[in-house]
Amino acid sequence: MTQKKRKKIWESKYIPGDAGRDAAIQKMACSLGVSPLFATLLYNRGYTDADAASRFLRFAEEDFHDPFLMRDMERAVERILRAVRDGEKIYVYGDYDVDGVTSVSLLYLYLTSLGASVRIKIPKRDGEGYGVSSAAVDAISADGATLVVTVDTGITAIDEVEYARSIGVDFVITDHHECHGALPNAVAVVNPHRPDCSYPFSELAGVGVIFKVVCACEMRRYEREGKRAEDGLKRICEEYCELVAVGTIADVMPLVDENRPIVKLGLDKLERGEGRPGLLSLIDASSKKTGDDKRQRKVTSGTIGFGIAPKINAAGRMSDALIAARLLLADDAARVAAFTEELCEINRRRQLEENAIATQVYEMIENDSRYENDKVIILSDNDWQQGIIGIVSSRVTEKYGLPSILVSYRGSVGEEESDDDDGKGSGRSVKGLNLVEALASCEDLLVKYGGHELAAGLTVKRGKLEEFRRRINEYAREHLSDEALSDRALADCEIRGTDVSMRLATELTLLEPFGIGNAAPEFIIKNADVCRVTYLGGGKHTKLTLKKDGELLTAMYFGVGEGELDFCEGDTVDVLFSIDVNEFRGIRSVQLILRDARPSEDEQRALDGGKLRYAEIKRGARFSESEELLPSRDDFAAVYNMLRRHYRAHVSSLTVKEMLHALKAEGTEIVYCKLKFILAILRELQICEIEETGEDVYSFEIFFNASKTSIEKSSILKKLRGQCDKIAE
Repeated sequence: MTQKKRKKIWESKYIPGDAGRDAAIQKMACSLGVSPLFATLLYNRGYTDADAASRFLRFAEEDFHDPFLMRDMERAVERILRAVRDGEKIYVYGDYDVDGVTSVSLLYLYLTSLGASVRIKIPKRDGEGYGVSSAAVDAISADGATLVVTVDTGITAIDEVEYARSIGVDFVITDHHECHGALPNAVAVVNPHRPDCSYPFSELAGVGVIFKVVCACEMRRYEREGKRAEDGLKRICEEYCELVAVGTIADVMPLVDENRPIVKLGLDKLERGEGRPGLLSLIDASSKKTGDDKRQRKVTSGTIGFGIAPKINAAGRMSDALIAARLLLADDAARVAAFTEELCEINRRRQLEENAIATQVYEMIENDSRYENDKVIILSDNDWQQGIIGIVSSRVTEKYGLPSILVSYRGSVGEEESDDDDGKGSGRSVKGLNLVEALASCEDLLVKYGGHELAAGLTVKRGKLEEFRRRINEYAREHLSDEALSDRALADCEIRGTDVSMRLATELTLLEPFGIGNAAPEFIIKNADVCRVTYLGGGKHTKLTLKKDGELLTAMYFGVGEGELDFCEGDTVDVLFSIDVNEFRGIRSVQLILRDARPSEDEQRALDGGKLRYAEIKRGARFSESEELLPSRDDFAAVYNMLRRHYRAHVSSLTVKEMLHALKAEGTEIVYCKLKFILAILRELQICEIEETGEDVYSFEIFFNASKTSIEKSSILKKLRGQCDKIAE
C-alpha cells in the first residue's frame, strides 16, 4: 500500500458579507472592548453575544454544574462518607493511563485527608489487563476491604461487581466511558454517559467525574457542619485542580463548558509553581529548566499533552502505573526526584520500543496489497508491547489518514498459535467514524471492547481476527465517506498582514487553554511575497520572511525542511497558520506558526494559464500582439544575461519559476509562455548549451567566447511571428 496523499482543503469559518452576523460581531466588540477580529473568533466558537462571550472568558467556580445533578451521586456520596465515618478499608481502583493515575491520586489524597484507610489498585497492563477482574476482587476482599471506588473504569464490570456483592464487597463505580448495554449492579454508578443521566455536560474525563464526586462529598460535609457548601467546592478546586487539569488534557477531552475553567485553574496553579511536587518536577524535567529558570515556567495544555503526559503514561505502558501514582502522591523531595528520573528512563525505553514497532508496522502496510482498498487498517503481531500499540496506532492513523487497530497476542502464545489466543487491541479513528459504534457492529466477534469515538480498546480471539477485519471494513465503507478522509483545515478567517500584531497575540491568550473543542485560532493570509527562506535545525525546519500589506512577517514551518517546499524566494504564497509570541533575549515579537503553505492560488492560476497557452501556441494556435508573447531583442538579452550571472556564480540549473523571479528582481517582467520560447530559441541557435532535464527544470552552460549569432536566424521565432496577429493601427 503506497501512502495516499490526502487532498488538503482549506475552509474558513467566517467569510464577510452576512450583514446580521457582521453587525452582531461589531456590537460584541464594542461591548467587550476587544477588536472586531477577536470578536469574530468568539462568534466562531458559538458565543454570539456579549453575555455568552463574557461567561466563556471568565473562570469561576460558580460556573460549575451542581454535582448532585449526576445520576447516583447522592448514593455514591452517602456510601463513601459512611465508609470514612465507620473506618472501613477502602480501595481506589483505577486505570493505568494518565486519566486513571490522576483520578486515583485525587481520590486517595482526598480520602486520606479525611483520615480514611485507603489502598490503591491499578492493574498491570501485561498480565492483568484493563478493568476490574474477579481475581482482583478476591485479593481486595482478602485484605479486609469492604468498599471499592473505581475511577476511570468499571462501567463494563457487570459480572465482577455481582461477584463482589456476593462476598460482601460494595462497589461505587465512577467512569466516563460510553455505556453499551446493562450497567453494573453497584451501590452507585456515576457516569455522565449513562442514558438516564441528565447532567448538563457529559464530556468529563474520568478525573473530572471523580472530581465531581469529591466536590459533592465535601459540599455535603460542609453542610452537615453548618458551613456554606460553596466554600467546600472552592476548597476542592484549589486543592486538586492541577490533577484534574492534567488528566483532562491527557485524555483529550473537549476544553469547553466546565472542563475549561478547571483546566485553566490547574494550569495557572502549576505555572505559579504550586500543586503536587511530582507534577512540577515532571514539568521541569520536560522543559530542562533548573535553578532560577524554574520560576519562569510557562505551562499550557501543550506542556501537559506533549511534555508530561507521555512520561506518566509510559509507566503503565512499559512497567507499573503505580510508579506514576507514587510520584504524584509524594511530598518528599528525594522521593520525587527518584520517581521523576525513573519515569523519564521508562519513557526513553518507551520511545525506542514505539519507533521499532512503528517501523515494522509501516513495512507491513507498504508491502501488503490487501490494505489498498481497506478503510480500516487492522494489523497484528505476537510480540508487540501491548502498552505501546495505542500510540503507534495514532501514528498510523495520522500517516495514512485512516482508522487503524493494532492487535498484540503477546502473552497468549504457547508452544503453537491457537485460534483461542486472546489478542489485546488498541485503535484510533478519524472524525466521521465513531470507533465504539464500529466495534459494536462486530460485538459478536469480540471478547470485550470499550472506549470513545476516536479511541478504543478491544480483545479479539486469533481465530476471529480476519472476520473482524472484514466486518469492520464493511461497516466503514457504509459509514465513512471520502469527504471525511480528506485532510480538511478549518481556519477562523482570512486576515491582512496588518492584523498580525502584539495586540492580537495578547487578545488570543484570553481564549486559552486550547485543546479539543477550543482549538487555537488559525488564520489564512493570501498572496504573501516570499522574501527569504532559511533552513534551521540541520535542514529539518524552515523560517520564512513574508511580506503582505507592507508588513514583514516571520513564519516558522516546523517539520518541513530543505527540499520539501513547492515554492521559493520571489513566489507569492497562501499560508495557514496560528500566531505565537517569540521571546528572545528579552525581546518579544509576533510570529506565524505555519500549518500549511502553498503557492498562491492567483499565481498558480497564472502559471497554469501560461503552461496551457504555451502548449496551444506550440501546436500552431494564433495569438494577439496584445498578449505580449513575442520576444524582443531586449527580452533575449535579459534572459541571457540572467543565465550568465547565475553561471558565473556556479549555478547551472534553474527552474522556470526561479528564472521568472530572477528576471523580476532585475527589473524585467517576462511571462511564462514567452520565457519558454526564449529558452527554446537560445538552444536552437546554440547561443548557450541549455537542456530541459525535467518539467520546467533547465540545466545550462554559457560559452563566454562564443561567436555572435543573430536571433533573426531562428526558425522558431519566424514561426511565432507568423502566428501573431498584429493590432490594427
